[in-house]
Amino acid sequence: MTEYDYWKIFPKMPKKVTIGDITVRDGFQHEEKFISTEAKKFYLEELIFAGCRHIEVTNLGNPYLMPQFRDAEELLTYLKGDLFKKKCTKRGIDTNDISLTCITIREPAVDRAIELKKQGIGPDRILMMVSTEEQHHFANSGTTLPNYWKEAERSIKKCNDAGIKMCGTVSTIWGSPIGGATDMRDAVKFAKRWLDIGAHDVEHADHDGSASAAQVYRYFSMVLDALPDPRLHIAHFHETKRMASASILACLQAGIINFEATLGGLGGQPANFLDDCPIKGTGDYYYDDPRYVGLVCLEDTLVQVDEMGIDHGWDVDRVLWLGKQLERTVGRRLRSEAVLNGRTLKEGHMQFARPGLAKLKEKLGEKPNQLLPEGWE
Repeated sequence: MTEYDYWKIFPKMPKKVTIGDITVRDGFQHEEKFISTEAKKFYLEELIFAGCRHIEVTNLGNPYLMPQFRDAEELLTYLKGDLFKKKCTKRGIDTNDISLTCITIREPAVDRAIELKKQGIGPDRILMMVSTEEQHHFANSGTTLPNYWKEAERSIKKCNDAGIKMCGTVSTIWGSPIGGATDMRDAVKFAKRWLDIGAHDVEHADHDGSASAAQVYRYFSMVLDALPDPRLHIAHFHETKRMASASILACLQAGIINFEATLGGLGGQPANFLDDCPIKGTGDYYYDDPRYVGLVCLEDTLVQVDEMGIDHGWDVDRVLWLGKQLERTVGRRLRSEAVLNGRTLKEGHMQFARPGLAKLKEKLGEKPNQLLPEGWE
């Protein structure tokens, strides 16, 4: 007899998950127009009001490379300020429950985060990143893997002294847009290394959408065998082949509880053009078509886990509304299907019902809920 209970088939699958938002950082970094500081503040606070408690705010790297984030300190100042705290209190939100993350790929950005912490506006958590494929790592960091590991170790020690948590990211787990195929076993070793040198948690990233669901399940099963505490792991998927939602499901089946997403699936490789001017970014785009890049959609992911009966803590309808506003902000249709089609309504859409069914059933001598001919068993 086939087992019908999904949680008996996949006993490691959680009944509760945490879904962090990275729209304002990862989402906006690929945009070729500057998103206003006011718009960034709007989405940061509205996402928090909608239930987000783990949110990426900005990138603290050199704004010469990514001028989209030249307003980093203004955003942090706002989120640490009295006005935002009053808004949260009014809505019953404890700001101590909100974790603000900034990206700090290199040590000078880590030092900047620590200095901001001393000023009272620093992030709660920062992130550094390694790729298992060194060409991809070099494109993102400008240095070798051995040199970067030593830099990360120094940075973590400084962060611990400053009271800032460090997230260590492992990228190119399932493949690299530069170097091609990679070995998942290297990624497991890198995840262990991050924790060995003091990282608080590990983000496991598919930065070019290479992963298949089967390989995702295999990898995260390997990870949890080596590092069994699911609180240590965050799953991060880019969308290039419409397979990210399948990857989310495979993660759940393996027992992962922490995820990240962006509104509209926005995001990807840092832009090399902003407004009317070429900028450095991380160099040439990996793909010919800019529509090829993006992340898993927050809206669709929330609808997916919500309809599975998994607790997530978000106001789904408010997020769907936010997704519609973001399309107006960036000036184009984004990737979310849930924004267009909404949630599955148990009450249906009776406005589309054709008239005359009740009268026809009465004329034919059928009962209102009769579905088979009289006498059929």
